[in-house]
Amino acid sequence: MEPVNQPRTDDSADSAFVGLLTECQLPLRLYVRALLPGDPAAGDVIQQANAKIWEKRGDFEPGTHFKAWAMAIARFEVLNHRKRQARDARLHFSDELEETVATELAQVTDDLAERQAALRECMQALKPASRELLMRRYATQQPLAEFASQLGRSVGGVKVTLHRLRTALAECIERRLLATGETE
Repeated sequence: MEPVNQPRTDDSADSAFVGLLTECQLPLRLYVRALLPGDPAAGDVIQQANAKIWEKRGDFEPGTHFKAWAMAIARFEVLNHRKRQARDARLHFSDELEETVATELAQVTDDLAERQAALRECMQALKPASRELLMRRYATQQPLAEFASQLGRSVGGVKVTLHRLRTALAECIERRLLATGETE
């Protein structure tokens, strides 16, 4: 008996093997395509299965059921393909799309930096008591009722004050961004 996975040196045995493999191509293709319906990589998996069948030809025992043996190898190739797909379950984008996204992200980053600078300037322009109120409110995770109680104010009154301050900040930021956009 020959060692496992070693190619045979007997040309007549290889010729017989090629004949069996050739006869099995249509069933093999149908089998793999049935296991990978609609997958464009099915043709590649069939090729990988054929290569693996050829590589393992030393394991095949003449006189046994070749098609069943070949289908088992093809099934393992399908399973390997599915494992690779699961591992590589990332989206792949064209170079053009990646370049567009990178350009737009760079622009967004620039916009965020400008907005953050405008926010700092607008915060400095607020009255100290208003600035401190905003900083205290957003520096803690405490519920609004507890925050209002610490200030000695009603929840509704704090809500209104915070809303007015946020609106004033948003308007200030927009004005500053428009002013810098016009000067550039």
